[in-house]
Amino acid sequence: MKTIRSKDNPSYKEAVKLLRRKYRDQTGMFLIEGPRPVMDAIRSGESLQTVFLSEEALEKKPSAASAAEELEDLCMKNGCRCAVLAEELFSRVSDTEHSQGVLAVACKPGHRKIEDGTGVIILDRLQDPGNIGTIIRTAEAAGFGTLIAIKGTGDIYAPKTVRAAAGSLLRVNVFEGLETGEAVRLCREQGIRIIASDLEGSVEYTTADLTGDIALVIGNEGSGVSNEIRQAADSKVRIPMEGTIESLNAAVAAGLLMYESVRQRRAAGKVK
Repeated sequence: MKTIRSKDNPSYKEAVKLLRRKYRDQTGMFLIEGPRPVMDAIRSGESLQTVFLSEEALEKKPSAASAAEELEDLCMKNGCRCAVLAEELFSRVSDTEHSQGVLAVACKPGHRKIEDGTGVIILDRLQDPGNIGTIIRTAEAAGFGTLIAIKGTGDIYAPKTVRAAAGSLLRVNVFEGLETGEAVRLCREQGIRIIASDLEGSVEYTTADLTGDIALVIGNEGSGVSNEIRQAADSKVRIPMEGTIESLNAAVAAGLLMYESVRQRRAAGKVK
């Protein structure tokens, strides 16, 4: 396996550029870090351009060597390059404080048709990468197969978001950068009801109808959902809170709404 030691290596230079959103948007590529997410991506047939291994990890961890052999074999079978990076270079492209020594340059997956009955999550200008990634991961677990990120939402493919999504980003159908009107039209065209999470909602989420084809809207951490979404929503639901708490964490709110929808669907016999 080739070892890269020069910072002028083209593959390495491309990977470093992908730490910036500008280049992720321009190239349609992004970084995945960690042995399991990278292996999951390869096994699921996702398009990876290059897999990089840390030279230091290979030298210091016996288990890393066997994992490297498996990765190299998977790369050969799936047509992607595999190379070792000198530690100084690897540390520059890694976004984690304690790296596990594996990262990859991946192609952003193209969006697919929204499947009936799978559920949609709409992010209305969320910013925190941890919240965004956690919502993506929860969406997969709850059977919400599509995520729409309205323009103004934080970068779906930022390293911290990708890490928080823990591999789910490659399996959830993502539409990014849509204007609010475009997101609403997409839902209307497919007969999807829009349910907005709103502190001023007239219905508690446990009594709202969250069955059928729905899109749950989670608003900005500070300002909530936009007025345009409020006006377009088929219903606005609230999550009751005690004490002096003004709002829940966005990812927690999204999880409550998604799993309430799962509960209702199961009660109605619409899911297993």
